[in-house]
Amino acid sequence: MMPDLEEYKWIVPDFVWELDEHIDFEKLMKALPDAADLAKLLPDFDKIGESFTSLKGFFSPGSPGETAFRATDQGYDNDKQYKKVSDKEKIDQLQEELLRTQLKYQRMLERLEKENKELRKLVLQRDDKGIHQRKLKKSLIDMYSEVLDILSDYDASYNTQDHLPRVVVVGDQSAGKTSVLEMIAQARIFPRGSGEMMTRSPVKVTLSEGPHHVALFKDSSREFDLTKEEDLAALRNEIEIRMRNSVKEGCTVSTETISLSVKGPGLQRMVLVDLPGVISTVTSGMAPDTKETIFSISKAYMQNPNAIILCIQDGSVDAERSIVTDLVSQMDPQGKRTIFVLTKVDLAEKNVASPSRIQQIIEGKLFPMKALGYFAVVTGKGNSSESIDSIKEYEEEFFQNSKLLKTCMLKAHQVTTKNLSLAVSDCFWKMVRESVEQQADAFKATRFNLETEWKNNYPRLRELDRNELFEKAKNEILDEVISLTQVTPKHWEEILQKTLWERVSTHVIENIYLPAAQTMNSGTFNTTVDIKLKQWTDKQLPNKAVEVAWETLQEEFSRFMTEQKGKEHDDIFDKLKQAVKEESIKRHKWNERAEDSLRVIQHNALEDRSISDKQQWDAAIHFMEETLQSRLKDTESVIEDMVGPDWKKRWLYWIGRTKEQNIRNETKNELEKLIKCNEEHAAYLANDEVTTVRKNLEARGITVDPCLIKDTWHQIYRRYFLKTALNHCNLCRRGFYYYQRHFVDSELECNDIVLFWRIQRMLAITANTLRQQLTNTEVRRLEKNVKEVLEDFAEDNEKKVKLLTGKRVQLAEDLKKVREIQEKLEAFIEALHQEK
Repeated sequence: MMPDLEEYKWIVPDFVWELDEHIDFEKLMKALPDAADLAKLLPDFDKIGESFTSLKGFFSPGSPGETAFRATDQGYDNDKQYKKVSDKEKIDQLQEELLRTQLKYQRMLERLEKENKELRKLVLQRDDKGIHQRKLKKSLIDMYSEVLDILSDYDASYNTQDHLPRVVVVGDQSAGKTSVLEMIAQARIFPRGSGEMMTRSPVKVTLSEGPHHVALFKDSSREFDLTKEEDLAALRNEIEIRMRNSVKEGCTVSTETISLSVKGPGLQRMVLVDLPGVISTVTSGMAPDTKETIFSISKAYMQNPNAIILCIQDGSVDAERSIVTDLVSQMDPQGKRTIFVLTKVDLAEKNVASPSRIQQIIEGKLFPMKALGYFAVVTGKGNSSESIDSIKEYEEEFFQNSKLLKTCMLKAHQVTTKNLSLAVSDCFWKMVRESVEQQADAFKATRFNLETEWKNNYPRLRELDRNELFEKAKNEILDEVISLTQVTPKHWEEILQKTLWERVSTHVIENIYLPAAQTMNSGTFNTTVDIKLKQWTDKQLPNKAVEVAWETLQEEFSRFMTEQKGKEHDDIFDKLKQAVKEESIKRHKWNERAEDSLRVIQHNALEDRSISDKQQWDAAIHFMEETLQSRLKDTESVIEDMVGPDWKKRWLYWIGRTKEQNIRNETKNELEKLIKCNEEHAAYLANDEVTTVRKNLEARGITVDPCLIKDTWHQIYRRYFLKTALNHCNLCRRGFYYYQRHFVDSELECNDIVLFWRIQRMLAITANTLRQQLTNTEVRRLEKNVKEVLEDFAEDNEKKVKLLTGKRVQLAEDLKKVREIQEKLEAFIEALHQEK
């Protein structure tokens, strides 16, 4: 009829199960008398019965003994009262004796544990130094923690990552969650603040045994020595920085988990997750959704059916003000995986008028929630500078003198963080053993489903995860950058010369050639050209040339990056290549000294007027003709827009002229008459000529603004001048002979051909210089920038996730994660069986 108490063995202190190590029960049993000897020692119950019968007659009413009995009645009452007092004292003495015995065994147990801890530390240190010449295997808890770290990064829709056990520490803000965790970790590792929210994101703490008391982050190799105060301060600061960095703008808390490992002699192996404290009100400075976010984070961790909930309740405040107990009772209504911890019991004992209220809390009678176990702890006197050892001493001293233990309101195994740590660790490992194999099977099924999906969708492709795809793309990009060095010098120079002329042709024609040519004087033409070329070379030309070279390099680089390679082209890399191209170009800076050297080269090239042969002369004429024809075409187009379509277009396409176009057309006709009258007319209209044109138009009933006349004249004269210049080019085709004789005894002057030859030669020399700069220096510098960008991208996981996307990438990522988790789980299960 007795219940099975196997599951509740962890509640009983370990020293009770270890009594047989200290007491020889077999020897004690031999010393006791056997059954026959015990029977001889027992009294004769038949004789006692006869004596009671005679006594009955003696005390019957009216008997001789009645008077005597009454006479001694008062004395008997006094004796009875004395007996009651003495019984109470005996009970108190027995309770004190029991407490002393418990504390004696507790101290004995602690002494043995301390010795064991020192011995284990020595063994671990010897192994750490390699005395046994063997490689230490990873501890069980480290293997398990690795699985949880991978799961925290695994963001798939299978929802299996939440079903592995961990100890979830929840509580109201400032209830003492962090202090309890620090007592379990035996170090002040968390940032502290008076009343303000310090835990802003979940912190996963993996506790394991090791020779040295150290802490390190999952993504860092630095070890913090927890025995040194400066390292502790640095660790607290690092945790606070990581928390603040994980919180997004406009938020107060973050869902991003900070992973921390703590090793040290005597630490209980387990994985704990410290969550932000539950709040009832959003205060100033907090985001409006802070309360809901904390609730959702807490629920997300607690709804895991295998998570152990460590519910922390502040004993120094009214129990009715607690929020977390309602939340915990919703997530675990039967209390099958909840451990309740009452903190600040020392303050509670001082402040609470009725000590039985604390007993009600500890026994779970004051709250609707149920729990596996109830514990009471003291985590210090409220001074943040207290050491862990001093807090332990204070806790032991408090419970040794506390009425809660003396009056049996609390049992010895329900107090101190030491007992709490042992109980939580036992419960954690029990849950791990019960659930880990089931989770391994779930991942095996998930892996099979993913592999099947890959075979059906991508039968001819290898399973490359995001990092492997990035490496493949990296090699392709570097190959394409190297391809820039294979571009021929001829191609570089052609594209540079063409692009540079497109950029500077407008300036050359409008600001140098036309103003000089319209002077109608050979000496003035050359003087004007020389002055303007010098000004142009000193200020604008070198800078413009460098800009053209830089843009040409960008265009060629872009062409190689975006050019599809036929069937081998993989569009999954397009976004990455585009981002690498943009970032590399952004970082690339052209050599500043190149501009100064280029200025000297260009100036020398433009100073040279000597055309050596007829071929160069013809090339200059051809260059000038192409340029002028292009400008003439543009001018014709502008005039057509001004005056509207001619009679052919009007008849063929039924297009009419607007009123303004009619006025412009009439003005154009008047201005053309002026040019016909004077073919050597200057570039600008005189005021009297403007008046004459206006009056002629008014005589025909057309009112014209003088500005419109001048604007129209500019385009009409420009067309006339360009046609004249083209005719002059034809005349100069036979002028090379006269050029060699410096046009002596000849009316033909071809200074404009010489100008275009100087421009053409300058373009060729500039293109050659820029090509050398590109191939010798800039392409290599760009390649270096690309490598730096790729290295930066390789370290930035967020960037890779953003740039390498798609179903194929996600499926490969899931497969990699699931395989890794399954393999690590199987290795953990094997190690777990070996330890058992």
